[in-house]
Amino acid sequence: MPWLIGLALLVVPIVEIYVIIQVGQAIGGWPTVALLLVESALGAWLVKREGRRAWNALQTALQSGKVPGRELTDGGLVLIGGTLLLTPGFVTDIFGFFFILPFTRPLARRAVTRFLSRRATTLTPPAFIPFTPGPTQPRQPAGDVIQGEVIDPDRK
Repeated sequence: MPWLIGLALLVVPIVEIYVIIQVGQAIGGWPTVALLLVESALGAWLVKREGRRAWNALQTALQSGKVPGRELTDGGLVLIGGTLLLTPGFVTDIFGFFFILPFTRPLARRAVTRFLSRRATTLTPPAFIPFTPGPTQPRQPAGDVIQGEVIDPDRK
């Protein structure tokens, strides 16, 4: 798994630069920069709005005493989507918007839940095995015990 993250850190910037160059050749340099700035502003506004909604939903779920699984997943998706929107580029912005928009987030939530539930079943042990100590030798005393009082010369 760590090698996959390393590979993504190498491949994603190359893909982003390639896509930005292609868009720049198609619509021009300044319109490409303007489009990236508009996407960033729209993304910041969406992250703020949807982050606030996710936070309020989490607080409501906690106050009502229910387990906030869906709300935590939504908050995580908004956080990941916001991080992707901070990354300059069109490809990461597409994924960021997919995680943040309220009408596409349920699809992302289902995919994340399915992935994590599969991952959790492979990481958990098959059954609970109670702790049973192995055979031990009876402990022997370490030596003579001498009663006394500790005198610390620094302490007065």
